[in-house]
Amino acid sequence: MIEGKPSATAYRAAVRRAAHQLLDKPVIFDDPLALTIVGGDRGSAVARDEISRADSAGGAALRAFIAARARFAEDRIAAAVDSGVRHVVVLGAGLDTFAYRNPFADRGVLVYEVDHPATQAWKRQRLQQTQIAVPPSVRYVAVDFSTDRLDEKLAAAGLDTAAPAFFTWLGVVPYLDDAAIASTLGVIAARRGGAELVFDYAEPPDRVGMLQRLAFLTLAGRAAALGEPIVSYFRPDEIEKKLAAFGFSVAANLAGPDLGRLYAGGASALDNAAVGHVLHAVHPSFA
Repeated sequence: MIEGKPSATAYRAAVRRAAHQLLDKPVIFDDPLALTIVGGDRGSAVARDEISRADSAGGAALRAFIAARARFAEDRIAAAVDSGVRHVVVLGAGLDTFAYRNPFADRGVLVYEVDHPATQAWKRQRLQQTQIAVPPSVRYVAVDFSTDRLDEKLAAAGLDTAAPAFFTWLGVVPYLDDAAIASTLGVIAARRGGAELVFDYAEPPDRVGMLQRLAFLTLAGRAAALGEPIVSYFRPDEIEKKLAAFGFSVAANLAGPDLGRLYAGGASALDNAAVGHVLHAVHPSFA
């Protein structure tokens, strides 16, 4: 991120979630607030305009991957709630709308939105401008990782370390260096009540086909031009080894084509999203 400014890639991801509601069939991820949060009454026009100006050969694949990773995360949240989890932590919340659609609020599920202070302030302004109601189940946790400790900020927001929690971490890991990734994994692993985690990561582009690699590098170049370069890549076995070192077990580690089979019933734009992976990991309680 550029210091003092909200995340540009968070906005781009939100626009692609919104465009997915308009352009793609089947709709993998149904988000009734996606269009509103990017443009209020003009949400449809904003999404169509952004995609028409900035789309590329890999744009449809990226749009499908962003939709599928959100669907996967929320499916896992639903299962965790059924098993008793009542705390959901959205790391790098950006313009994610889960907290404002929270289907589990009546079951006591609280949502802690963690983000950089500048991005969080921007989001709260957009919520007000677009008249999206903020339910009492939302907790805002502003964290400047250059000066703040995530565990301390979560505790100050009321998240008991002895309570089981579900963490989502979408659209963030590729932009972090190894030390920042390890620091966050360490905080989650240290929770006495146990934790589940869903995040996405990028596989090295030299491991996929030429057309997919070129499409990915084009999109990565755009992110870099926005001041948010992709700096971390992992092979599936590498990321699983890293998680194991923190005591996590891996429940699922899915590439784009795997998500396509899961949510699109076979051949889809996700077949061209082989660089992106979504991973579900579980850390046991040791309370």
